[in-house]
Amino acid sequence: MFRSILTAGALAVLALSPSLAPAKTASGFSQHGVASHYADKFHGRKTANGERFNQNALTAAHKTLPMGTHVRVTRVASGDSVVVRINDRGPFVKGRVIDLSKRAAREIGLKGLAKVRVEVIGRPGSSGS
Repeated sequence: MFRSILTAGALAVLALSPSLAPAKTASGFSQHGVASHYADKFHGRKTANGERFNQNALTAAHKTLPMGTHVRVTRVASGDSVVVRINDRGPFVKGRVIDLSKRAAREIGLKGLAKVRVEVIGRPGSSGS
């Protein structure tokens, strides 16, 4: 019973924290949090899906979304957005929800960190991707 209470409490905390608990939308997923971008040193290195990272491509790393998922990343402060394809895992820094390629970051004016909304617009194998 104690375990059930702890689990229910943990779920309640997650539900109240938009950066930790993804919300369902018409497309299936929406998340708020902090975005960052890859350092130049990662250009050419292999990503989690086996591709070579290209800082000039519109790609990103996400902790849980399936590889090949297309997401719209919108910078909250400006409303600028970019569509990227998930091809890597990360970010591995607490509080961050997505790492963008240099080009994707530039498209939304991200220099360093910014608050963003991440929305799935197409999943692998669906007609939307």
